[in-house]
Amino acid sequence: MSGRRTLAITGRVLAQFRHDHRTLALLLVAPIVILGLFALLFQTDARPAVLGVIDQDSGPLGAAMVQQLDASDLVTTHTTTLDLAGPALDAGDLDGYLLLPADLSATALASGRIAPELHLRGTDPAAGAAISRAVTTAALAAAAGLAPSGGGARLPQVDLAPIYLFGGADLKVLDLLGGPFIGLIVFFLVYVVTSVSFLRERTLGTLERLMASPLQRSEIVLGYALGFTLVALVQAAEVLVFSLWIIGLHNAGNVLLVFGIEVLLAIAAINLGIFLSTFARTEFQAVQFIPLVIVPQILLSGVLVPVANEPGWLQVVSNVLPLTYAVDALRAVMLEGRTLASGDLLLDLGVLAGFCAVVIVAAAATLRREVA
Repeated sequence: MSGRRTLAITGRVLAQFRHDHRTLALLLVAPIVILGLFALLFQTDARPAVLGVIDQDSGPLGAAMVQQLDASDLVTTHTTTLDLAGPALDAGDLDGYLLLPADLSATALASGRIAPELHLRGTDPAAGAAISRAVTTAALAAAAGLAPSGGGARLPQVDLAPIYLFGGADLKVLDLLGGPFIGLIVFFLVYVVTSVSFLRERTLGTLERLMASPLQRSEIVLGYALGFTLVALVQAAEVLVFSLWIIGLHNAGNVLLVFGIEVLLAIAAINLGIFLSTFARTEFQAVQFIPLVIVPQILLSGVLVPVANEPGWLQVVSNVLPLTYAVDALRAVMLEGRTLASGDLLLDLGVLAGFCAVVIVAAAATLRREVA
């Protein structure tokens, strides 16, 4: 074995990297971007669950429970009313609300049972568990504080039976993450297939021959997009069937509406793949856009960390990314059972449709005969 020849090959590889700026950016810039986003997303402590409190108790126990809840690290409490609590729970402004009935103290004294009325939104298992734990702890601490000292009296038992607006006690973290991942998987895989396949059409000269024909750019882009869309529809249906009927993900909404959101994501991924592939010369360069364009969108979409927990300036970035609205739409349909009558869902779908239109125009505008 010749060391000189081995070093010559090594030098050739390094020379290729030196002249390939995209690969250098992938190696040097992408890790910093991704790790920086991870640090920003996970260095901030998760916000406490938001609990509305309605104290109607005529005795001392209710006030003592409110005082204990105010001091809890598990929840952030807000004094509210019955008229306001329901709409706030539905809108997501509250994770739950606690009604302390007028006979709370009397019932605890007579039957040894503390029975507040707890309503949970039910779409976030972690928030629901934190609220239940905080209420139980506050009730026991309040009862202990009001018990006669040295009397050896038995503390009342906390009777907590949460009422769920959405989901339920059997909702799992998998259900919270699974819905958005249905869309993200379709978006990611369709983008990869489209960008690589479209680039192959360019490098083989097929696209150049089409550009030399009487066909318009928009016709070429729409033709390719329609072909890729038909394939993506099969994949989207497969992912949906497997997720709902094999894995058993929770779905409270219309299956066709979930499928429609998948289709919008597929169309967006197809045209984004066509658009970005025009800036690549090889299939490897087309794939290089994944850590620079796709991965940051996934991290900032609210799948892993709620957008509300992000730093303020990063929330602004998240709120202009299409995947954020896709995640919101899938959760609204699958966890909350929202329909097209919901204004928030229509906004999410409108943003996705607008993004599809923008990338279709961008793909057509950047299409050219020569290989990049």
